[in-house]
Amino acid sequence: MRARVSWTLVLAVFLAFPHFQRDRIEEMGFGEIFRIERMRVDSALTQALRSKWDAEAKAFVFPWGHMIPSLEDVSRITGLRVYGKPVSGFTYPCYHDLAERLLELPTERRSSLVPRVALQASLGLHEAGKSAGVSEDEYLERLVRVSRRELASEPGAEADMDLLCFLILFLGRLMFAMRGDAVHCLFLPLLVDLSKVWAYLHLPALGRGDLTRPGLVPIARHWDSRRDSRNLGDQLEQLQDAIESYPYLYVVWQPYLGEGDEGQPWLVQARPYIGRSVWLHALNLVLPLHLYLSQHSLGLRQSAVEFPVRDQFRKPGRSFRGLHDTIDWREWEKEQIDNWERRGKAVKSDASIDDAYLQAYALKYGGKVYKSARHQIDVAGEVASLRALLYSAVQDREAAQRQTAELWRELERVRSTGAEGASSSRATGGSPSLLEAQLAGAVLRAEEA
Repeated sequence: MRARVSWTLVLAVFLAFPHFQRDRIEEMGFGEIFRIERMRVDSALTQALRSKWDAEAKAFVFPWGHMIPSLEDVSRITGLRVYGKPVSGFTYPCYHDLAERLLELPTERRSSLVPRVALQASLGLHEAGKSAGVSEDEYLERLVRVSRRELASEPGAEADMDLLCFLILFLGRLMFAMRGDAVHCLFLPLLVDLSKVWAYLHLPALGRGDLTRPGLVPIARHWDSRRDSRNLGDQLEQLQDAIESYPYLYVVWQPYLGEGDEGQPWLVQARPYIGRSVWLHALNLVLPLHLYLSQHSLGLRQSAVEFPVRDQFRKPGRSFRGLHDTIDWREWEKEQIDNWERRGKAVKSDASIDDAYLQAYALKYGGKVYKSARHQIDVAGEVASLRALLYSAVQDREAAQRQTAELWRELERVRSTGAEGASSSRATGGSPSLLEAQLAGAVLRAEEA
């Protein structure tokens, strides 16, 4: 989620909608997430987890192995739908005309961004600021009250417009938020026909949440974030240390073991997709779910696996790219869409022990995940330093050898002068004894080099 204030605004509009609008949102598959009610961003925890994200594996790397948010996690925790057709289609270089026609909101020419303030105002949230001393409940009640005055109370074109603006705010500011204050209209083409729209709070020992409502679904409704009055730096340091020192034996690899599907019909329909490595789609955001890297979470022994490398994902479209041209992602990512429609590949393991995986894991990630490893010798760094020292010593030796050869030649010339020793010494700037002393020093420096 983008930010707490955005969540409160979107929730306020949902609560202000008349019942027929809420029923439409329920049918789209977004109803459960709005039953969470309280959702506060934990910036320190987010940053601590972000530091453990491996962009190649698309997974978190912790001391006990890979962990990946799975489709079952999303379904159980948020209540969002994770089954059905892939969210794919066209993306365009500009959504200006479509935004003005469907949303009736001002957009800059050749722009795909709708001003957030204008979008909020269209839903009745003209003054969304929170005054000092006002509680969260009072703030939410005020937003609901002012929004309800602006929203259509009966079905019709005006109500459709309200729902479109709401969905763009929900998708563009929360689910797929981009940097900046404006809201992108990337998903607007999918909302043209509203009848076809479908759709880890914490580790216990980290102490970032309180279990206040057990038994409710989705699981995110169980918890309230715990407030922390310390500054962000102190929180982040404590969390990173806690993650790196987390007791391995306390990690529950099958968190939903023994839990049924009662009251969660969306989870029943998601079952065919659970426990499988598959490609995920959100228009031009096409990413692999490497669930095989976390076989433990499925109750399996972790077999030795080949870790993904970035070179496998050079093709455009793995992230927010391709928005400068009109692209049909159903053709561009046809192989990945076929993979989703086949429901990916089931994760299996015949391993009886985890040793091979853990050894490869430690070799690949080392000091990134193991605190003690950071105090061990950096072999590559030590080799580079020794090579630099050796190169410097070779240079010094060669310089000393050249100086020694010159002094030997000068000493032989002085000795060969014989009777003219004194005058010759004055002409060359030194006596034989002085040259011998210089030669001895040069030999010593060469030996030291």
